[in-house]
This record gives sequence, structure tokens and C-alpha cells, in this order.
Amino acid sequence: MVPSRPLVIAVDGPAASGKGTVASRLAQVYGLPFLDTGLLYRAVGMGVVSAGGDLSDEAAAERVARALDADGLSDDPRLTTGEAGEAASRVAGYPGVRAALLELQQAFASQPGGAVLDGRDIGTVIAPGALAKLFVTATPQVRARRRWKQLHDRGDAITYEAMLADIQRRDERDAGRGAAPMIQAPDAVLLDTTEMDIETAFDAARRIVEAARARYSL
Repeated sequence: MVPSRPLVIAVDGPAASGKGTVASRLAQVYGLPFLDTGLLYRAVGMGVVSAGGDLSDEAAAERVARALDADGLSDDPRLTTGEAGEAASRVAGYPGVRAALLELQQAFASQPGGAVLDGRDIGTVIAPGALAKLFVTATPQVRARRRWKQLHDRGDAITYEAMLADIQRRDERDAGRGAAPMIQAPDAVLLDTTEMDIETAFDAARRIVEAARARYSL
């Protein structure tokens, strides 16, 4: 009999893949705390911008990261903007920023009953021992269309072409950075949502988690 393990679910993937929605739904279904780690990096990026700093200044970004209060980030509308996403991608490659946020994320993942975290390096760096790992993705064109519609419906003025260029630029930066690049963990299950609506994607994700739970008799 394999001993029970905390139900830690790591959900990684690029922007607008659906990973955030899938992860939050999984947290609701399993009654687990949820952390969108991307909000941490968005908060750092916007903190630098709000202070009049330069996003190319790694030391300034690290100072913001070390002083970050993670409470209430999900209630800050600034962090859902395209500007915040670009700022996050800029500062997320700094080793000092990642080191400053590492302990916070690992502590969240280490809660006794388990947790759900989504981001770029959850299954590889933050919670490499997670019981269930998913890598959620979709084609850049589909992801750009999703994000463009989300921003357009909110009244933000951006073209689909500009959104696609932004998605591709961020993908390249996230996958190519030296510190904790965005890669699929060897033991993560790939979930391509290109042809899926959110209900289909969530159902597939839940089945992946259930398969992992069955392996460890949870």
C-alpha cells in the first residue's frame, strides 16, 4: 500500500492556454487553496512601473519582490491588464526576483492537505514532487484570440495581430530565460486545449488528477 500524499496539483503552461481557469476549478472541486503564481510576477512588474522604475533594472525588481505582500492580489484589476502581463514576463527572468518569491510559493505548496498552483515552473521548480502535474497549452493563434477577446470585451483597445505578436514574444522570453524556463516537466501530462471549450478542458484535467490520485490510493 503506497502511503497517502498531500494532493498538490501543479498546472503549468503559457499565457491564455486556459491553465488559470482549469487550476481554479480544480481547487474548487477538491477543496484546496489556490495560488495563481503569475499574479506575483505581475505585481512585481507593476510595482516597478508604479514606482517610476525601469523594468530592465533587476535590482529594483528584486526589491519589489522581497517587499511583496501576496494578500489581495486577486482583487487588483491592474494585474489583469496586458501591461501587467508584459511587465511580468520582463521581470520573471531575473534570478533575484525568482529567488525572492521562491519561498512564498513553496510554502503555499507545502500546506498539509495540499494545494493547487498554476504558473510556468510549478512542476519543475516550485513543487517538483507534486502528485499531479499538468502542462496546459494551445496554439499561439488560439491563445491570442482568447486573450484578445477577453481584453476587447473589457474595452481595451488592442488588435488581434498585436496580441498574437505579444503572445509569441512572451512565449519566447518565458521558454528561453536562464532562470526556471517554462518547460514541461518530464512527468507532467500534456493537455492541449486548442480544440476544447473550458468544460471539456476541465473534464480532461480532472481525469488527469484522478488518475494520479488512483496511483497513490488517495
